[in-house]
Amino acid sequence: MEKFFNTAGPMINEDHYYISSFERFDYEEIEYLIAQKRYFVLHAPRQTGKTSALLEMMDRINSEKKYCCLYANIETAQTSRENITNGIRTVCEAIARSARIFIKNSDLSKWLRENKREIEAGELLTTFLEYWTQNSSKPTILFIDEVDALIGDTLISLLRQLRNGYNQRPSAFPTSIILCGIRDVKDYRIRTKDNEIITGGSAFNIKTTSLTLKNFTYEECKKLWLQHTKHTGQKFEESIFPKLWSDTKGQPWLVNALAYELTWKNKILRKEREKLITLEHYKKAREILIHSRATHLDQLIDKLQEPRVHKVVSAILSGKKSFSDIKSDDQQYVQDLGLIVTKPKVAISNDIYKETIPRELTWVTQTRILNEPHWYIKKNNSIDMIKLLKAFQQFFRENADSWIEKFDYKEAGPQLLLQAFLQRIVNGGGRINREYGLGRKRTDIFIEYPTDKKLGFFGENIQRIVIETKLLYSNLDKTINDGLKQIFEYSDLVGAKEQHLIIFNRDGDETWEDKIWIKEKSYNGKKIFVWGS
Repeated sequence: MEKFFNTAGPMINEDHYYISSFERFDYEEIEYLIAQKRYFVLHAPRQTGKTSALLEMMDRINSEKKYCCLYANIETAQTSRENITNGIRTVCEAIARSARIFIKNSDLSKWLRENKREIEAGELLTTFLEYWTQNSSKPTILFIDEVDALIGDTLISLLRQLRNGYNQRPSAFPTSIILCGIRDVKDYRIRTKDNEIITGGSAFNIKTTSLTLKNFTYEECKKLWLQHTKHTGQKFEESIFPKLWSDTKGQPWLVNALAYELTWKNKILRKEREKLITLEHYKKAREILIHSRATHLDQLIDKLQEPRVHKVVSAILSGKKSFSDIKSDDQQYVQDLGLIVTKPKVAISNDIYKETIPRELTWVTQTRILNEPHWYIKKNNSIDMIKLLKAFQQFFRENADSWIEKFDYKEAGPQLLLQAFLQRIVNGGGRINREYGLGRKRTDIFIEYPTDKKLGFFGENIQRIVIETKLLYSNLDKTINDGLKQIFEYSDLVGAKEQHLIIFNRDGDETWEDKIWIKEKSYNGKKIFVWGS
């Protein structure tokens, strides 16, 4: 069987196209930390290859025969929650099971069966690791994965037992321990039964440093995909790679999922390996992936309900002009989850997340918007944007107050309601691309709509429309003038022939008759329609 792009579980070299973890982090730094008998943290967002990296690192360390290194995933202990006894026993059982599999050591399982009921849970992990180390012919190293899956007292107990054994290393405790998860240990916010917050940093203050596993670079994305070309002879159109980069910014799961959609789930491209994979094939695969609501994207959306995430993402979606009320810890937490980047500006991490987030936040709203395309489609099969946006003005007038109130992200309500309306409209054959960032005070929407229904996006007749939205904060004339300049620049960048600026006025003291209007403006020779809503 041919190799394929992996989207589930650790990498298997014989089966999967693969970029080695040693190309993605500074292994020399890790070697130094281990030699210095350090305990440290490796964290990165979900499905970035952490588990594959730890397994690969374990194999290399064990092959050098200086240490006995063991990887263990303790996620199964999550279900124990505040039950320390069950939680710590489950952690020990996970380590013992890994020892049987990876280092062919069954003694730990036997010791645990004989002793786990006799030793208090608050000392079981420490004693268990003492036994392992004292009976090992080499200094031991332990990689503990999914640490931040634990909560409450179970997590406190685990961290404190590791801290208690720290001074016994290397003769009676692992010489080095790596804790691995989504977040840095300092962000493990633990509450006692009295609701007192104990952070992971205070429960595990022996941590030396925190390392992170970075996304693929542009070149690594391309290198991974070209492994398919090398193995099958099937080529990718060169224009795909810049789009792949903007869509994923190297997020490993997305890079692999798009490639799998193209090279395996597309049956024609799978059967005809001589067929060139084009940019339009890629864009179709991208849309299918977004519509699939795959597990990775579902997990992403689930995080949007957390208050800390909500505050940051809401500010970005609404184009909030000031974000001084956002705590740096909250911003860092959302960045650690992989949802945002902070350089060169605070923004959603990649173009696929930019698409997924508003779609999911307005999913129910989209399903309740009537979609009768005949009334806004011209005879040449293009969208009549004047008719469509006039309909939106009326729709917004009738529904804004009641529907925005239903959104979890009320601050971004006007933009989300517009996007829900447009998404429902273009789902029949168009595409929407979105651009927004914290502090930009605007949202850019780029619509592409094929007028040749037979060829679709594989044809040349594509209607390109730019819509920019702004919230009115003070001076209307200044808001319009700023918007005209910005929409001209964006429209020129994407090659759009139609431009529309929508200004949302949320002043409750003004009547709808004053808020609803349309003006035709000109900027550098481009006709731009300005809409009040």
